[in-house]
Amino acid sequence: MEADDRRKPRMPPIATPADAPPLQEPISTKPCPEPTRGTGQYVLTAPVALLMFNRPRPTARVFEEIRKARPAKLLVVADGPRADRAGEAEKCAETRKIIEGVDWPCEVLTNFAESNMGCRRRVSSGITWVFSQVEEAIILEDDCLPHPTFFRYCAELLEKYRHDERVFHISGDNFRSTGAENRHSYFFSRYNFIWGWASWRRAWKHYDVDMKVWPEVRDGRWLETLFGDRAVADNWAKQFQTIYDGLIDTWDYQWAMAMWANSGLSIRPNVNLISNIGFDADATHTTTSNKNANIPVKAMQFPLSHPEFMMRDGFEDQHLPDGVAIKKLWQRIPGKLKRIARKVIPRKTTNQ
Repeated sequence: MEADDRRKPRMPPIATPADAPPLQEPISTKPCPEPTRGTGQYVLTAPVALLMFNRPRPTARVFEEIRKARPAKLLVVADGPRADRAGEAEKCAETRKIIEGVDWPCEVLTNFAESNMGCRRRVSSGITWVFSQVEEAIILEDDCLPHPTFFRYCAELLEKYRHDERVFHISGDNFRSTGAENRHSYFFSRYNFIWGWASWRRAWKHYDVDMKVWPEVRDGRWLETLFGDRAVADNWAKQFQTIYDGLIDTWDYQWAMAMWANSGLSIRPNVNLISNIGFDADATHTTTSNKNANIPVKAMQFPLSHPEFMMRDGFEDQHLPDGVAIKKLWQRIPGKLKRIARKVIPRKTTNQ
């Protein structure tokens, strides 16, 4: 174990990028009284962060769910318009205006970029700013529509695992139509899906948007050790190399690398709590349809049922739908066969 610990790469803390916009003053400083209990209604004390850009319609739907949850602190991160996109400045302004709908006791902090920073730098610097303001947060992007119980689920687990450095991430995503096949409210996973999630400053400090640890991980074939399968490791390595080379404008693979390089775990729910409503022509990356978009959400039941031990659920990690994670060949074959069958076998028609 000691030898493994010495070899394990560590992610350096990330400094706020020089091009990140400065902290703005709170746009709203409404009084935040101490939460009152005993009314039968859950009181959300965890801060919520909303990441937005230029899509007012999905943003308004996500904001409405935040409004129902009534967090005492709301942190809003927004990217700026692209100079070569006509009308985008107006869309960005319309989207930012949505948060003026805060009508509950709430401190609202904003971190708005004047010009476009892109997904990689804006999201990463925005989350870094969030964790410079608060120790923990529930994070939603402008197209990730949560079930109302998502907020309580995150808040309770943020509290439970606040000081447990093995846990990096709390996800709201479960892509299996049947839900997870275990008897608890959640399970531990290697995958930190980011369509609605929560984390802590103590975990995010390991994040490095430039993934400087990647050459050591790559050359030491650490992904093969992680996955136990060379083909899967090589597929992931191709993705990481592309991102390391700056060929994809994204931030989320770096978060997976931070967690894996530090032997971290993610929590995933037994039911799906997030529906991604952002796969359309207005999206930055998700412009085409996707079978994992608009998945129905279900209520999380309370009180939460906690696992008695802390081990990754290999069964759940293996039985993910196609397109969610890179899987072994034998895991991909059933999905491939189904797709071939749909093309070869004609659908039955009903005479009307």
